[in-house]
Amino acid sequence: AKYRLSDSYSSGFEGKTSFGMSIFNLSNAIMGSGILGLAYAMSNTGIVLFLILLLCIAILSAYSIHLLLRSAGVVGIRAYEQLGHRAFGQPGKVLAGSIITMHNIGAMSSYLFIVKSELPLVMQAFLGLKDNTGEWYLDGKYLIIIVSVIIVFPLSLMRHLGYLGYTSGFSLSCMVFFLISVIYKKFNIPCPLEKITILFVVLNHLIHGLFCFQTAYTIPILAFAFVCHPEVLPIYTELRDATKKRMQTVANISILAMFVMYGLTAIFGYLTFFGGVDSELLHTYIKVDPLDTLILCVRMAVLVAVTLTVPVVLFPIRRALLQLLFPEKPFHWAHHISIAVCLLVIVNLLVIFVPTIRDIFGIIGATSAPSLIFILPGIFYIRIVPEETEPLKSIPKIMAACFAALGFVFMVMSTSFIILDWVSGESRSGGGH
Repeated sequence: AKYRLSDSYSSGFEGKTSFGMSIFNLSNAIMGSGILGLAYAMSNTGIVLFLILLLCIAILSAYSIHLLLRSAGVVGIRAYEQLGHRAFGQPGKVLAGSIITMHNIGAMSSYLFIVKSELPLVMQAFLGLKDNTGEWYLDGKYLIIIVSVIIVFPLSLMRHLGYLGYTSGFSLSCMVFFLISVIYKKFNIPCPLEKITILFVVLNHLIHGLFCFQTAYTIPILAFAFVCHPEVLPIYTELRDATKKRMQTVANISILAMFVMYGLTAIFGYLTFFGGVDSELLHTYIKVDPLDTLILCVRMAVLVAVTLTVPVVLFPIRRALLQLLFPEKPFHWAHHISIAVCLLVIVNLLVIFVPTIRDIFGIIGATSAPSLIFILPGIFYIRIVPEETEPLKSIPKIMAACFAALGFVFMVMSTSFIILDWVSGESRSGGGH
């Protein structure tokens, strides 16, 4: 059965987005810049342990979406902030909206930071310049403003997230090209460790990973790689013939597709360079051949992919802010456009003027990602699903409580390791979502 939409932003809107487009949008929301750091993460844990951790996180993410959809179905609400309001009143609504806003601004900033650092190098290579000659079109600060105005802003003006299915599909195609190139390069680049057998290296890294300090740090990195929860309910709202089962299938297919992409990228990137892999995979290929045409095309494809992801990430922030600022108002273009403009101005200013943006948003990611994946879905489920349907001591409620508790463990662990990184002055992270 279809559930009635009770949030004002969606009222009167019948979902028109196809099943396939919804998968594209959710997959694009999952796919983050962290894919570039997964081979490095594998070098810390070994292949077997990495794949086990990746599979566990994928299953937990799917279960988390199940909790969200179940809670939304019980009360007929398809907005994260409204679930917070139903569970804990206005404080719950403000908390959910704030966490979504904080996390997604961090994600948008990380994507545009990649554009700021990578696009000038790509432009330089296309122009055949060995060094940056200082022209404005080789300055990342100007380039992200141009990209934001010409590409991100028009896409952010779409009234419904479903319309971005086409750009999301193209974005995912770029990342598939990236994956194919990584696999091709494995057989194209001679092994840097010819004197050591592959079996020995793999076993050595597996044993090392089991006892390595960085293994524990890898788990939060992998968890962040599957954060898509702010986008789940907006995509659910716009899904054609929307039912909980149909949306769960969208989520499962998206998570499975990203699990395969993440796993293959990590495996082939790692088997190309083994312990020599950089925390950012593309930089490792540049060391082999700075003028490699294929890698230049791959870098361009990654830039396109992260740029087209920014509008998808912006939608849940705008939705959260509309819920907090104009809860009872119907859709209004002035609100829709002005929030998009303000968000893009804030994110551009952050990326331009904050040099250590990864550190600043590292701590935000360490607190917001576990909240969105584990803590909020768990506690919302416990509060929203009626006790007469499922008593507190029922297995689903106990599982939800354990799930939320696991989120607190993730949060403490992530924050601790980031602080230790700052104190030691070392960067152990392979990149966030």
